[in-house]
Amino acid sequence: MGHKLKVAGWISVGVVAGALTTVSLQTVARGTLAPLPLEELQQLAAVFSMVKSDYVEPVDEKKLITDAISGMVASLDPHSQYFDKKSFKEFREGTSGRFVGVGIEITQEDGLVKIVSPIEGTPAFRAGLKTNDLITKIDDTAVKGLSLNEAVKRMRGQPNTKVILTILRRDENRSFPVTIVREEIRTQSVRSKMVEPGYAWIRLSQFQERTVDDFVRKVEDIYKQDPNLKGMVLDLRNDPGGLLDAAVAISAAFLPENVNVVSTNGQLPESKFTYRAAPESYLRRGASDPLKRLPAALKSVPLVVLVNEGSASASEIVAGALQDHKRATIMGRQTFGKGSVQTVRPLGPDTGLKLTTARYYTPSGASIQAKGIVPDVMVDETEEGNLFAALRTREADLEKHLASGQGDEKKDPVREKARELALKKLEEERNKPAADRKMPEFGSEQDFPLAQALNKLKGQPVMMSKTLTERKDEPKSN
Repeated sequence: MGHKLKVAGWISVGVVAGALTTVSLQTVARGTLAPLPLEELQQLAAVFSMVKSDYVEPVDEKKLITDAISGMVASLDPHSQYFDKKSFKEFREGTSGRFVGVGIEITQEDGLVKIVSPIEGTPAFRAGLKTNDLITKIDDTAVKGLSLNEAVKRMRGQPNTKVILTILRRDENRSFPVTIVREEIRTQSVRSKMVEPGYAWIRLSQFQERTVDDFVRKVEDIYKQDPNLKGMVLDLRNDPGGLLDAAVAISAAFLPENVNVVSTNGQLPESKFTYRAAPESYLRRGASDPLKRLPAALKSVPLVVLVNEGSASASEIVAGALQDHKRATIMGRQTFGKGSVQTVRPLGPDTGLKLTTARYYTPSGASIQAKGIVPDVMVDETEEGNLFAALRTREADLEKHLASGQGDEKKDPVREKARELALKKLEEERNKPAADRKMPEFGSEQDFPLAQALNKLKGQPVMMSKTLTERKDEPKSN
């Protein structure tokens, strides 16, 4: 790519911290340093000296410095992070989309680790872990009090080793241990099938290095089965994001050539960039363009995109681009709202800094950050409804989240009321058998949102949500 912003998803440890960070990898250090506040730095040096000389027991000087750096960076927003030697090595190993871990995407809630989504086909997925499960212990260590990064480290390990996760499943009012064998995670990010004659379903679970090639192969197979396709459902539910160039390419597969897909803006000159539906925005240097193999009919086939609260970052870029260009109908539930860019720079041979440097904007100029993509048609998870949507974590719920940059964020009284009702309903539901609350697999015959998407493509009535409303931006945490 001719510009400096190249994006990769952090999946280095088998989990994605901070609800799926999308980052810009930049290996060139800044040429100039900002003026230093000397008085404050003198205070920092004085505190360091006092702690070293007066604390009740000896302290590790290097640990004091790294903890000070970590605290400074962590105070900015949930996605900025200082990498020590071990975590930086893990990060660099993980940007390929292959890693050793249990296979969950996580965030923090009330001091515990909350599962955003188990990655399909991984040990965690096979063990039956679910979205919104809380991890209270990792082996014998209580999660309460651990940073997200510390929890991540404890879930890492060598292939074929065991880790015991204690799970709190609040909707079933029970806590239980799950033993998971770590393994190298090689996720299959694209699945597809002909749902019925004339209608195809293609699901992207992540945006990885292989995603675009896999997507092209799946589309080729679909059109071999039915050259006269009447409609397609692009399923981005629980897709945490990943590589920006893959998101731009998937968008370009459906959009007219050279239209805007997404733009970024921040303080750095190189952070001000517009990505277009053109090879120079998504191809890596010297690579051939796989999109050239796609049938021309894909540009005009009727399209519905399914999203939910687990759709974040790169998947929000695709949904936003297709929505703004009126290329697809977006259906489901409001997305996560992870609309910021993180730049990773080495600080030396084995440490680094991941810093939020820009915001994403859809082609119409709307910020994704802390709001996400609002579907054209709100659809519940099941035919019976989805009364717990207001309880689901999104970017706006994260402590110290970055504001959208487009006006004041205000509390939404409708959502606050919905949260109260959802909490009451949750108490009632806890006494029901677990089987009654099991969510159907995406793409199955029991997949209610998919059924509504097919109705939309066929021009038939769609059962819109009776409980979901647009969730407004919320006040930035101090």
